[in-house]
Parts: sequence; structure tokens; C-alpha cells
Amino acid sequence: MIPSVLPTYNRAPLAFERGEGTWLIAADGTRYLDFGAGIAVNALGHAHPALVAALTAQAGRLWHLSNLYQIPEQVALADALVEKTFADTVFFTNSGTESCELAVKMARKYWHDRGQPDRVNIVTFSGAFHGRSSAGIAAAGSEKMTHGFGPLLPGFIHLPFGVHGSVLQNAIDENVAAILVEPVQGEGGIRPLPAPCLQGLRELCDQTGALLIYDEVQCGMGRTGRLFAHEWAAGAAPDIMMVAKGIGGGFPLGAVLATEQAASGMTAGTHGSTYGGNPLACAVGKTVLDIVAQPDFLDEVNRKAGLLRQRLEGLVASHPDIFEEVRGMGLMLGLKCKVTNTDVVQAGYARHLLTVPAADNVVRLLPPLTITDDEIAEALSRLDAAAAALAGKEATQ
Repeated sequence: MIPSVLPTYNRAPLAFERGEGTWLIAADGTRYLDFGAGIAVNALGHAHPALVAALTAQAGRLWHLSNLYQIPEQVALADALVEKTFADTVFFTNSGTESCELAVKMARKYWHDRGQPDRVNIVTFSGAFHGRSSAGIAAAGSEKMTHGFGPLLPGFIHLPFGVHGSVLQNAIDENVAAILVEPVQGEGGIRPLPAPCLQGLRELCDQTGALLIYDEVQCGMGRTGRLFAHEWAAGAAPDIMMVAKGIGGGFPLGAVLATEQAASGMTAGTHGSTYGGNPLACAVGKTVLDIVAQPDFLDEVNRKAGLLRQRLEGLVASHPDIFEEVRGMGLMLGLKCKVTNTDVVQAGYARHLLTVPAADNVVRLLPPLTITDDEIAEALSRLDAAAAALAGKEATQ
């Protein structure tokens, strides 16, 4: 018998009825320390009072209008994003996948309107994840993402992660419209692209005219200790940027930010969304941005990130048969494992700790940005216990 919910997920046998900050509570009252945050979505944790207040206030006024009309809440959030970023203009979506679709369209339309309709190719990198739409899986290009879903959307050039020099330069010919890259790969195994690499991509795009597109769906919104991860690389701002996840703090919201020039082809009628930028989403998103963009808040993210990383380095040193290294930036960290990463995740479940697996045998640690020092200490205690249990299991096999 087919389940009523399409069985496309390998779900853990866990269900929760409420959340409080960094904790999720099951129906029987069991509390789980959440180091997944809805896969980097719940930037301010669960049931943050300011988000609850913003959502409740807006829900009592107006939920949805469609983009047939002016939406003041949308304009307020767009103005704030433009003020705080490289961008001149913003289009609101409901997800990172939708943001990818628009970013691809925007780059191709830019060159079409400049009399170069054949300049459609987009360079991407192995290990990438850009959503599960036709454009997203074609951009990633991996067998896991694309198997059985052909014919794929053409026009993507896939290069190895971290490639540079002549190999990269030779890939940028007269038919390349853009380079699309995650400043920190999430699904690909928490792999940051060093600042010199981002700066090199910016220089290459400036030389060739190709647009630079960043996918900051997972690594943006304060996750790395800056509002957006590329800000750690001076002079490496993009032309187009995809945002989602943390921007809504748990409410479905995404965006594409762009310079006026990069967005110049997107005129009336070229793109749209029924729900994108609705009053409810934008009221919540504006509240998230007001909190996360504060310098004091980001300073605290960096301080806590340093504490967490230091403790994780100690954990790796204490369990060399279980862990190989710590990766990542800010509160977007990963444990590269020597045992199977899903075994580590399962051992965490048994100790009421929630983590997220990723490619390259990595366990992702993505706690809410509001996590406390005591909660960091508690998480490390539970990870230590999980590793010890796995080490004992390995020893008896």
C-alpha cells in the first residue's frame, strides 16, 4: 500500500510537537538538542519571541495579496537587504530552489538582451547542491541528483571543486554566461571556498564579462559569522545571489539579490510568483534580518563559533578512530568521519542530539545562531558519548 505521504524521504523515527530555542520536544516530553536547525533554517531557534510576535501581528492583518498589488512589507524587506548588501534589487521567492531557477533565467536573459543569445552556459562545481528543480539538478550534475530525470536542462559545465588556474580560465569561453558557486558547500560536505578563490572568481568574471552567482541559501544569513559568507572575501561581491533558509527563520521565504546591471533583462512579465514576497513571509523575514544583521549579534556568532570549533577539535583528538577533522566556518561546521557518518547521526539520536549527514562522509553541525555556551558544552558531551559508544562497537567487531 502506498503511504499517504509520498515516500521520497528516509525519515528518522522521531516526531516533535514543539520547540524552545535550541531544543525540540517530543510528545512524551523528551527533549532533543537541535544541532540541525531544520537544515540551517531556524537561524533564531524555535519559537523565538520576536518572530512569534511578528507572525502573529501580521497574521491578524493580512496574509496574501499576490503580486498584482503593492506590498509594503515586501518593499521594507527589499530596502533593508539592498541597504546591507551589494544588491540594487531583490525578487522574493518561497525557497532556495525557486531562487536557483530565477538566477539561471536572469543570467541568460542578461546576455540575450545584449545581443548574445548563444551565451547561455553556466559553470558549476562538483559537490554542489542548488535545489531539486530541473535547473537545480542539471546545475549539480551528479548521478545521484539526475538519475532517471532526463533529458536534463542543457547549458551547464561541471568542473571539479577547487579547480583554479588555467583549467578554470579555459572553461570560460564566449558562450559562458555565468559562474555559479556556493561560498561554502553544505550538502557537499561543509567545504568552504577560500577567500582567494572567491576573489579569483570575481577577477575572472570581471575579465571575461561572465556574471558571478553565489548560492548562499545554506551559508548565508549570519551562518558563518558575517551576514553573508562571501563577505569574508574582500572585493568578491557577486552579481547575483540566491538566498533562502535562514532568511525566514523557519517561515518559507527565499530571494534573489542582484545588481541593477545583472537584473536588467528581467522586465515586466519575464518572471513571477503567486506567493513570493507575501506580507506574512516578509514581515517575518524583516524581523529575522533586523536581528541577525546587528553587529553585536554577529560578533556573538563568531565568539560561539570559536568556542564550538575549539571543543570539536578536542573531540576529534579524543576519538581519532571515529573522526578525521573539523571543517567549515562560523556555526556551519562539519565533522569528517572515519566511521560511517550516518552511524554517528544515529548514535546522536540515541543521546537526544540531532545532527545532519552530508556528502563526503561528513556530519553537519548547524545549531541555531542563538545557541548558548552551556548548550554547546552539552552538545559536546553528547557527541563524546556517541563517539565512545561507536568506538566500543568498533572494538567488539
